[in-house]
Amino acid sequence: MPLLALVGLALVLAACAGPGGSPGPSGGSGIPATTPTPPAALPLAPVHPADPFSLIAWIFTPLFQAFFILLAVLDKLTGNIAIAIILMTIIIRIVLIPVFRRQTVSTRRTQMLQPEVKEIQRRFKGDRLKQQEAQRQLYAERGINPASGCLPAILQILLLIPMYSVFSQGLTNFDPQPMLDLFGFRIIDLHCSATPLIDQVTGHIIPCLPSKAFGVDWGQPEVFIGTTGSMLSGLSLLAVISSLFQLVQSRMTLPPHDPSMADDPQYKVQRQMAYIFPFISLIYGSFLPAGLFLYWIASTIFSIVQQYLIIGWGGMFPLFGWTPGFAKGHAPRFPVSLPPPVDPKTRPASSPLGGSAGRAAQVDKTIRHKERGRQGRRGRRR
Repeated sequence: MPLLALVGLALVLAACAGPGGSPGPSGGSGIPATTPTPPAALPLAPVHPADPFSLIAWIFTPLFQAFFILLAVLDKLTGNIAIAIILMTIIIRIVLIPVFRRQTVSTRRTQMLQPEVKEIQRRFKGDRLKQQEAQRQLYAERGINPASGCLPAILQILLLIPMYSVFSQGLTNFDPQPMLDLFGFRIIDLHCSATPLIDQVTGHIIPCLPSKAFGVDWGQPEVFIGTTGSMLSGLSLLAVISSLFQLVQSRMTLPPHDPSMADDPQYKVQRQMAYIFPFISLIYGSFLPAGLFLYWIASTIFSIVQQYLIIGWGGMFPLFGWTPGFAKGHAPRFPVSLPPPVDPKTRPASSPLGGSAGRAAQVDKTIRHKERGRQGRRGRRR
């Protein structure tokens, strides 16, 4: 998922790199006439689709405007852009609770069915088609849709694309006011400067919406080792924090450790990926804006709390052989239960899971037919 998100962000970066509107007056901007006008010095306006990349930006414009308007309103209410980002994330995740709950429940039910899946694999060993058919029927009977776990992952990527633009453009542009107007109605007036101004200390254009809080510019990459601007050129503290929280979330998603499964290749790969994927964000921490990582950290913490209430600690412990007392015998607040198993007698005889309904009817019909035949022969003898 992080790799797909990176590809999506790269596409939107290319789409939004060009001018989003007409340039403002150059007088008093402090930008030399010979210097190419940076995108942040042009008023931020909805893009008009002219090529495939600009079409992507145009498709995500409604989401961008919704997020940016929400962020601007929260910033005006709190006076702190970092707190506004956290509140915006919480509001978005509250709206999406049903979607992510469905994913968590589906994941947990799939884990609870693993003993039956293993039995299917043992029964149809060497016949992959029958294994898949039997698993599909098992999931259908127990109310599990394996595809439901993919929807939240896709949704997160789709949200990351406009969210990236909110921080990389909305928090760096000198006049994003056109993105705060809907159908000719001004949602909020930022009273932006008529011309772009340069911060003499950082060399960046002063954004209309204040982007600094707690000593961090949330519209720019935050790096404490190395330099910003390219992949792997520096290390971001926010990327490290984000990776650690993602590691906790990934381990909680795993089922509790089962020593009997230690030799299962699929089990090994699943647990290895839970350690590797969370740290992919370290790769692009040196060029993504700090606000995007703050959003991702807040979203991950929300997911951890949601998972804790539904599946508990999952596979979080033991950690390096240690299990704390609070995790022993812990029961989640909203435990997941499986629908009752289907009676094998109701399945057709052709079911890969084994059925007897069709066979029983056929046998019963045959028995009645023989009884009628015997009665007929007895009658003729008499």
